[in-house]
Amino acid sequence: MIQHLLRNGAIFGLLVGATACGANTGDSGGSGSGSGSGNGNGNGGSGSFMFMPPTELKGGGGNSGTGGPNGNNAETGKCGQLIATIRDFNDTHPDFEKPFGTYKNGLTKGLVEPELDKDGKPQFLENIGMVFTDEASFKQWYRNTPGVNMAVPVPLTLTDDGKGNFAYEDNSFFPLDGIGLGNQSRDHNFHFTTEIRGGFTYKGGEKFTFKGDDDVWVFVNGKLALDLGGIHTTEQATIDFDASATELGITKGKTYSLNVFHAERHTTQSNFRVETSIQCLTVTVL
Repeated sequence: MIQHLLRNGAIFGLLVGATACGANTGDSGGSGSGSGSGNGNGNGGSGSFMFMPPTELKGGGGNSGTGGPNGNNAETGKCGQLIATIRDFNDTHPDFEKPFGTYKNGLTKGLVEPELDKDGKPQFLENIGMVFTDEASFKQWYRNTPGVNMAVPVPLTLTDDGKGNFAYEDNSFFPLDGIGLGNQSRDHNFHFTTEIRGGFTYKGGEKFTFKGDDDVWVFVNGKLALDLGGIHTTEQATIDFDASATELGITKGKTYSLNVFHAERHTTQSNFRVETSIQCLTVTVL
């Protein structure tokens, strides 16, 4: 494991061994473009796939070997490299650190559209009970916006529980303490969003659970699969891929996107737990 930290540039980097998946082949090879269709030629490099919602991810071996994450065999590439893009905000942003009573508190579903937009981002649907300011402010959450936020890639290492599940848990989830836009005279840097873009091959029987606060939305194949919106205390929900296969438009043996969107908007707690039985979750750095 190799880790480096550039605090002045507010950038984390991490190379994580693929201990969170069962794959160990096709990790190396010559350079490839990641384009094309069907199975690749096994000569892919170690790049990352692009997200194209809401269709399946298809392509050749340009990513990481036979098929690659863009084809029907995501497990031939490096997996378990869970890396999040954390966007740091000042507490003066209209959607963060508002006095209690200004915005509706508590779990609030139905805030975003059931499908991602053309850029692979959540779409504003309805501001139920004033959960955020407006559509324009919400669009800044998961987009790099100069003068508004600062994007920092941060590793979140999955741990194998020995029972076929892989998890990351932090009950004091403050990945940008002392960096980014700073703590703003607080013990922690409280105001940020988290975006994780990944892909997996659906084999059947998989589940994905998130537990934490505040807002969390998980999209599978570009479709909303888990909805824990709002400024709230710790909430939990699980995606059962078999039970939701028709709704999500997924078929066993094919590869699909899985994207997590999270926001930490208010003091004083921050909890973040991901658990999944997906054996190989490949993640790209934005």
